[in-house]
Amino acid sequence: MPALDPGRTALVLVDLMERIVALPLAPRPGSDVLAAAGRLAETFRAAGAPVVHIRVERPGVDTQPPGSDLVAALVRPGDEVVVKRTIGGFQDTGLDELLRSRGARTLVLGGIATNLGVESTARAAADLGYDLVFAEDAMTALTADEHRASVQLDFPRLGTVAETTAITLDGTE
Repeated sequence: MPALDPGRTALVLVDLMERIVALPLAPRPGSDVLAAAGRLAETFRAAGAPVVHIRVERPGVDTQPPGSDLVAALVRPGDEVVVKRTIGGFQDTGLDELLRSRGARTLVLGGIATNLGVESTARAAADLGYDLVFAEDAMTALTADEHRASVQLDFPRLGTVAETTAITLDGTE
């Protein structure tokens, strides 16, 4: 996979929240997704490319469930945080405007769950004209079959599927 332009690329991580990362997940546990996403985020930060975290809030409730914060170790100063109230990250969140203001035309996606928040965000991004790269080892689902269906059947139709070690930015190793 060719190196991506850090001036036109953003990392978008979906629902890496304490309560979601702690769920029984497959094909890999949330801790593995966090480790891969963290390495990728460091690569993006080092290249000056945006890192965007999306977290979900349940609409119409006074208090969010325990564990609704993003995993603190993943978020750094300068990262962007977007709150969604639907499955995907674009509906009424300002995400598109944020990404365009940062010059992003290519999105690298990761998060939980592969077939829900990540895929819904990816479909909207494709409709908006973004080029997409899916960091396969920086995502997981409730079942291995759900993950596999998205990664093998749907994502190749929307963009490029790659391991995080294959995703590089111009000017970084």
